[in-house]
Amino acid sequence: MTARRVVAFGGGHGLSASLRALRHCAPELDLDITAVVTVGDDGGSSGRLRAERGGLPPGDLRQALVALAGDHPATRRSAGLFQHRFAAIPVGVPETGATEPGPAAGDRPDRDGPDRDGAARRGADGASAGTDGLTGHAVGNLVLCGLMELLGDPVAALEHAGAMLGAVGRVLPMSRQPVGIEARVRGADPAAPDEVRTVSGQHQVAVTTGRVESLRLTPSAPPACAEAIEAIRAADWLIFGPGSWYTSVLPHLLVPQLADAIVSTSARRLVTLNLAAEKETLGLSVADHLAALHWYLPELKVDLVLADAKAVGDPEPVERAAESLGARLVLAPVAVVDGTPRHDPAALGAALVPVLGADR
Repeated sequence: MTARRVVAFGGGHGLSASLRALRHCAPELDLDITAVVTVGDDGGSSGRLRAERGGLPPGDLRQALVALAGDHPATRRSAGLFQHRFAAIPVGVPETGATEPGPAAGDRPDRDGPDRDGAARRGADGASAGTDGLTGHAVGNLVLCGLMELLGDPVAALEHAGAMLGAVGRVLPMSRQPVGIEARVRGADPAAPDEVRTVSGQHQVAVTTGRVESLRLTPSAPPACAEAIEAIRAADWLIFGPGSWYTSVLPHLLVPQLADAIVSTSARRLVTLNLAAEKETLGLSVADHLAALHWYLPELKVDLVLADAKAVGDPEPVERAAESLGARLVLAPVAVVDGTPRHDPAALGAALVPVLGADR
């Protein structure tokens, strides 16, 4: 039986949830999975590496690789290593095997992230803790950064990292060059709720408390990853979401070559809706999320929209928004049972099986 070729778009935790769900489709479905990942992250460890060393921000790429990591104990351990983040060591606590007392404040990593001025902070136990260059970095981010420098090509680096993790799919960047994300935001300053300002950087857009009115990339037409375009053209299904709508999902539609491939491919298209609004989408209804897809790529046609019934509430406006894209709305219980707005990979996978497995 020929494997169904699925391309999933996104970044961060949303894409990770989608990829884990696709893995849960086995053994009912044989899937050939490709993840296409946004490259606009400028916060945290990824932002530091991007600013200090250049190249693609590795964090979202790492998350996708880990989601696809093989199930062998050794590869699971490697996946855990990729996710390990260097934390602070309280001042005065020697390193393992060290014979001298700990260094002065400012020379050790800190659990809460980089401390640019090197001032001492508090460790998890309340003891004073300093920072160093490793503070807050995920091991996988450093590995990917090293591989990209060593091999000179992010796609080759991701292939090698995937082999290290026994990945059951492929991870590709949407572009071989990093991009910036800018938004025009109304009410970005709470003191001026009607004023529209430009907010620059993925992190700042993601945490804005205003309403995003428009979104753009810098540069405005980054070259799409050629391998991603090939995967889109050969795909049976394209999956968008869940994830941060403005900073993880919509950026793919703003890369002209990628958008052309998405529109022209013969693949069917599925949108998985989020379970709750995030800071960047406060004030946006569930139906508005679908309208945003049309706004940024008017030629986009969708076959199915998958959503959780409880998260949708009244399905009528969502059905109308789905129909405007040419899609049918499918409701299924895909959230974790504890009530938090997180997708359950097993439940989402169970909902995807009859959808992805259906003949045209």
